[in-house]
Amino acid sequence: MSDGVFNALYQFQVSFAFLLLSAIGLAVIFGMMGVINLAHGEFMMLGAYITTIAATNGVPLGVAVLIAALGVAIFGAIVEILVVRRLYGRLLDSVAATWAVGLILSQGMLILTGPSMQGVSSPFGSFSVGPTSYSWYRVALGIVAVVLLALLYLLFMNTRFGLRARATIQNPSIARALGVNTAAMYTLTFALGSGLAGLAGGLFAPTTTIVPFFGTNYIVEAFVTVIVGGANALVGTPVAAALLGTINAFLGTNFGLYIGRVGLLLTTIIIIRVLPDGISGLLDRWRMRPDTTRSGR
Repeated sequence: MSDGVFNALYQFQVSFAFLLLSAIGLAVIFGMMGVINLAHGEFMMLGAYITTIAATNGVPLGVAVLIAALGVAIFGAIVEILVVRRLYGRLLDSVAATWAVGLILSQGMLILTGPSMQGVSSPFGSFSVGPTSYSWYRVALGIVAVVLLALLYLLFMNTRFGLRARATIQNPSIARALGVNTAAMYTLTFALGSGLAGLAGGLFAPTTTIVPFFGTNYIVEAFVTVIVGGANALVGTPVAAALLGTINAFLGTNFGLYIGRVGLLLTTIIIIRVLPDGISGLLDRWRMRPDTTRSGR
């Protein structure tokens, strides 16, 4: 394998991992609950800060990331109970409320910790292919992204929680009539999405500078990935991350990071113009189309 081909594959998996990890928590909250959480980036920022503080105080990085995910999940549950619960079905109100929560978090962190925090070093070291050095940690992020997606699929498709969560999201009135505590399911699902945002922030902490506006580096790509993916978060989000990651990696490698981001956004505009229901909507229509072979036509 030539150095150029390996570099292209490496850049693709890095872009895919960052897009999927940053978007998956938002996909659970927005794609499945219909709530636009504009504080998603700040939830990621909280995860990064918790991870950094724990790791610099001697906690192993993996444990620190899990602590961050749990802490942000608990915080997300509190936000859902105090703020979001009263705003279901009021899309613009939920946008304004979560935007306000995000501003409070970022400005509060700026006051408490200052403009930046000393980060943690990237683990696992690096390896070389030809004259170019690559990070093992960024390779590990790609593996983590795929494993996390598989675990989420198993959670929502093969557990009682997943069944009740999907029933609550699809038709809360019927789910409530069948004895499901829909309020608790909304809280747990929002906490799950928040915890995934905190997990992503914790995983990204060794790769960048930790600042109160940490989440703004990822929020646009996260929303873009979720919108392109469509309503079915578990199917559309990874496909969208793979597609957008390919475009971003190709353009970014050959023409620079700015052109890569422009290409990603232009691709998003084209896709939502051609596929207003996103990639998962297209896949659902393809899956449910009539079987002409079986019908004899």
